[in-house]
Amino acid sequence: MRVAPVPPPAGRRGRPAVTMAAVLLGFLVLPMLMSGTTVALPRIGADLRASGAARQWVVIGYFLAAASVMLVAGSLGDLYGRRRVFAAGALLYTAAAAASAAATDILLLDAARTLAGIGAAGVMAAGGAILGATFTGQARSRAYAAMGTTAGVGMAIGPTLSGTLVGALGWRVTFAVFAALGLLIWAGAAFMAESRAADRPRVDLPGAATLIGALALAMFGVNQATEAGWAGAQVLVPLAAGPALLVTFVLIERRSPHPVLDLGLLRDRGFVAWCLASLLIAAGPAGITAFLPTYLQGVNGSTAQGAGLTMLMLTTPVLLMPPVGARLVNRGLPPRILVTVSLLLIAAGNAWLTTMRPGIGAPGLLGPLATIGIGMGLVIGTSDAQAINRVGADRIGMATGLLNTVRAGGATLVTTLFGTALTNLLQARTGGAASAARVAAGDLSGPDRLLLAVQFTEAWRVVLWSVALLCVAATFVIWLLLAAPRRSGPSRRTSPTPAARSGTLGAPRPSTGSHPALNRSDS
Repeated sequence: MRVAPVPPPAGRRGRPAVTMAAVLLGFLVLPMLMSGTTVALPRIGADLRASGAARQWVVIGYFLAAASVMLVAGSLGDLYGRRRVFAAGALLYTAAAAASAAATDILLLDAARTLAGIGAAGVMAAGGAILGATFTGQARSRAYAAMGTTAGVGMAIGPTLSGTLVGALGWRVTFAVFAALGLLIWAGAAFMAESRAADRPRVDLPGAATLIGALALAMFGVNQATEAGWAGAQVLVPLAAGPALLVTFVLIERRSPHPVLDLGLLRDRGFVAWCLASLLIAAGPAGITAFLPTYLQGVNGSTAQGAGLTMLMLTTPVLLMPPVGARLVNRGLPPRILVTVSLLLIAAGNAWLTTMRPGIGAPGLLGPLATIGIGMGLVIGTSDAQAINRVGADRIGMATGLLNTVRAGGATLVTTLFGTALTNLLQARTGGAASAARVAAGDLSGPDRLLLAVQFTEAWRVVLWSVALLCVAATFVIWLLLAAPRRSGPSRRTSPTPAARSGTLGAPRPSTGSHPALNRSDS
């Protein structure tokens, strides 16, 4: 299957520079709203009288919807046109952000945020594929590096910008600002050339439905544990149904002539390794990004703006370190070494943050937050390109969608588990579900404020140690996957899959020009 750029309609000739700008704006704004909303959670909870799972869904719903639909959106772009999916996603995102600004009830806000996540999935999955179809060679390398770096910038400045907007204008105006930016992204689609796979088979509706259902049920079950505990039926039933649907999804994809996910992609050890690395880069800091602003506002009495400024300690290195990582690889450092060091830094930062205490100031937070940010920044600019360069051109949309699904899904799962674990640990210490939910939401008012602050901090330490250990274990797995496979013959790397023999998967990586950081072999 070839990728055939489809000539744009009259008056919509593709303009690479505008295409690049529109896609990068999407990768800046959408992650910004992902991370930035966390700063507004305490005020949203107070204004809408929400706590627990309903309040947490303001963040989780966006991540979950984006993660669930990413892969489907990527495949739809391959089939029906990437520009079309990009434009539809941007329009849905804009409408949902505007609805979020006008929401008068927490359930309405949760629904709007979920729709915004679906729109974000369309923009991000199709946007990455559009860059792959628009640019080739060295230009593609630069485009993917810029895309990864821009997404990191969006995640980085989201808490600070949103904290400033929330502090000065309120959370409703903040959502309205992001809706206006969504309109600019949508307008940029008019200047993109259309591209899609040359063949247009039917959409794999059963596969898409089972994948979305599996991810949604699993995340919903984990989120419900915040209030119901892990033994409740509303937790156990979706947690059992989610994996069952995932198995069903795999069975469907094996038999589908045109699957939403070609399982052959997962036979490439290197591609799988870079997918896992992207997951860990997003998931390792996810709980801190989502819930540290609430801790700082509740325990230390920080303002939303102050909490956002504190997060600059984590996010500033994400802005500064991508060129350093690329330079290290250019000078001979294997990408395998770079990603291993980066992920271990994220683990070390989580472990170091266990030194937190009530009243901790900027000097005490600087070391652990900066360590996490350096780990993210070193590899965030090249990880996507390393993965995409391993797949054929006709699977760019699918591979991009899978990468974004893994990344957003991992961040969503960790964020959900992080918040649920904090609430459950607080409940064990405070003895009541209502008080635990109140403290987790940043409300420590009352005569026992100091005791609640200590208990909240103890819960944080347990969760941070858990995240650090999981990061170390996952890094070891990635190290092994990126190891050069043993050669069984003078010219064979691995046994080719049927897809590889047909030239769609497992074939030599497409040339990416002279950018060493993106061309160098994994190991």
